[in-house]
Amino acid sequence: MSLINLIVILMVVGVLLWLINTYLPMDGKIKAILNAVVVIGVVLWLLRVLGLLSSLDAIHIGK
Repeated sequence: MSLINLIVILMVVGVLLWLINTYLPMDGKIKAILNAVVVIGVVLWLLRVLGLLSSLDAIHIGK
């Protein structure tokens, strides 16, 4: 995956999260949880894409 693709994906995720936080009425606690989940997910995805967290490939959920 090229650096430009990574930057575009991060920008899209950021804009979507900003749109959700700005235009959807939610309680502050729910927004904080949503932001934390998205940030953790993006960081884990980014580490995996960059090859710094290759141990995630061995994890299987379900059968």
